[in-house]
Amino acid sequence: MNFSADHAARKWPCDWHATGRLPVLFFLALAAVLTCAASMEASANVPLPRPRPADAPAAAEPEGGPPDQASPAQEPAEARPPELSACRKALTEDIAIAPSIPPIKGPGGCGGEDLVRLEAIVLSPTQRVALKPAAILRCTMAAAVADWIRTDMAPLAAKLGTAISELDNFDSFECRGRNRVRGAKLSEHGLANALDVRGMTFANGNKLSLTDRTASREIREKVLASVCMRFTTVLGPSSDWYHEDHIHLDLAQRRSNYKLCQWGVHDPLPAVAPLLPAERPEEAPPRPTAEEKAASGKPSEAAPEAASEDDDGKPAAPAKPRGNLSRRSGAQ
Repeated sequence: MNFSADHAARKWPCDWHATGRLPVLFFLALAAVLTCAASMEASANVPLPRPRPADAPAAAEPEGGPPDQASPAQEPAEARPPELSACRKALTEDIAIAPSIPPIKGPGGCGGEDLVRLEAIVLSPTQRVALKPAAILRCTMAAAVADWIRTDMAPLAAKLGTAISELDNFDSFECRGRNRVRGAKLSEHGLANALDVRGMTFANGNKLSLTDRTASREIREKVLASVCMRFTTVLGPSSDWYHEDHIHLDLAQRRSNYKLCQWGVHDPLPAVAPLLPAERPEEAPPRPTAEEKAASGKPSEAAPEAASEDDDGKPAAPAKPRGNLSRRSGAQ
């Protein structure tokens, strides 16, 4: 091997200690390591804050609440449930089983808001009056029906020694005109503000049809007095041909709080007269003959027939009635 001092000088310069580069870099690295170690030791010795006492008052939140929490006013309207009406708050399950239903928007103004499905009226924790079928009504109309049954009809049934078990609902909400006449004014039924009642069923199995002539007139008159005091419209027999088999009840609003009560409580129909006359008794004296009548000077029985025609040979016009028998009615 050829080794010489000149070759060694070319590989490893001998003047490194003279330039001072290597010692400077070494001392800089050493200083950095020592500084980092001192910083870590200082951070480890920093004391932590003591825990908050349990009896300390709660910290006051900044005005307006936390920035990440939205105020109630900023919540969307769809997220807030609709406010209950005073009627809905008062019509509790202790009075009636009447769950709320969504508003109905039908053609021609049909429907309404604050609607319920009246299923039963509660008389006691163990006694209810079921509506058959359930009625779709405004809350105010449902509350009026419940109050009528609880306050008037239940005591009436108690005097008869029984209780009401069912109420016969003939019609409630129906989008139509009055009396189902096309083009007629919108009925209160179309506004869910009316109920048609045919009768009641009692706990002892008896039934009361409010338009039955053979039913007790006294009971029907008491029902008439109660509904005419509570509802603004009452229509039944004698009001028009549309209400001969049921009673119409509603809470229509009129000027000066005018009420309409048209329900004729009739007696049973009289017995139908026989079509043919009764047979002549055998002990009756014989009828006089025409010759005997002429001899006695009595007028003939055929004479009145000539008075049934006018002078010109035409039949006489029927007599006019004494008064106008037609009756104006607020048919529904």
